Amino acid sequence: MKLVESVPNFSEGRRREVVEAIVAEARKYENVWILDWSMDHDHNRSVITLAGEPDPLLNALFDMTKKASEVIDLQKHTGEHPRMGATDVIPLVPLWNTTMDECVEYSHKLAKRIGEELSIPVFLYERSATTPERENLANIRKGEFEGFFEKIKDPNWKPDYGPETVHPTAGVTAVGAREFLIAFNVNLGTDNLEIAKKIAKAVRHKSGGFRYVKALGFELKERGIVQVSMNMTNYKKSPLFRVFEVIKREAQRYGVPVVGTEIVGMMPLGALVDIADFYMQFEAFDPKKIVEYKLLEVIAGGEES
Repeated sequence: MKLVESVPNFSEGRRREVVEAIVAEARKYENVWILDWSMDHDHNRSVITLAGEPDPLLNALFDMTKKASEVIDLQKHTGEHPRMGATDVIPLVPLWNTTMDECVEYSHKLAKRIGEELSIPVFLYERSATTPERENLANIRKGEFEGFFEKIKDPNWKPDYGPETVHPTAGVTAVGAREFLIAFNVNLGTDNLEIAKKIAKAVRHKSGGFRYVKALGFELKERGIVQVSMNMTNYKKSPLFRVFEVIKREAQRYGVPVVGTEIVGMMPLGALVDIADFYMQFEAFDPKKIVEYKLLEVIAGGEES
């Protein structure tokens, strides 16, 4: 069995009935499993984690994108998280017996269909990127929905698929093959946004921080606190525990406590094992000593690719 993971992000985190309608599109398909979904009111964004066999998964992702274009109007959307599309981003991750090259191929297939059938411009990113400037999702998203009406006129930002004009309500979408990404947030016991922004700057790669960390500071207005919100693009090379320790030290400089952390969506078992190994100081720990890990390996009938 070949399995691919996808974690599409939708620009709606406040109207539950809208998100449920999008999720329902994936329930129509056999051999597609909804592993998790969550809504964030402040970010006004939803993250849905799916796994499935390639063909039905691609069909489910297309139908979810179509539904999102019908029920989300970006002209009326506001939220803390940067966004450019009703379906903002669709990553494809090799999960089991599937290669990265195959996921790149799948990303082209899905992007072409979205562009042609839904008239939504699509940009390929990460491993699927057609130019170096498009590898980083943040480069594509820069300017967000409002700025894309002018940005797309630049020949350098011609979409990979779809029309060369922004969809008036659904915006543009990014599709790409990538490694596991962990959305990791650290909440701080203060309402001072500048502190969160300074700490985010200290850990993110483009400001001199960790190579595989993208970070921003956000307000969580409903809770009266701020957050360092991160995308960990390679947890093996920039481990969560190491980044967390630096954030904790940086927060101490400002006399601010860490009041909690959260994972948005799901995370691979390996990342959690690394955290346990670091804090418990195991000696010569073998992940295959974890019952569930070994059982999964036996059931699947082979090593994870």
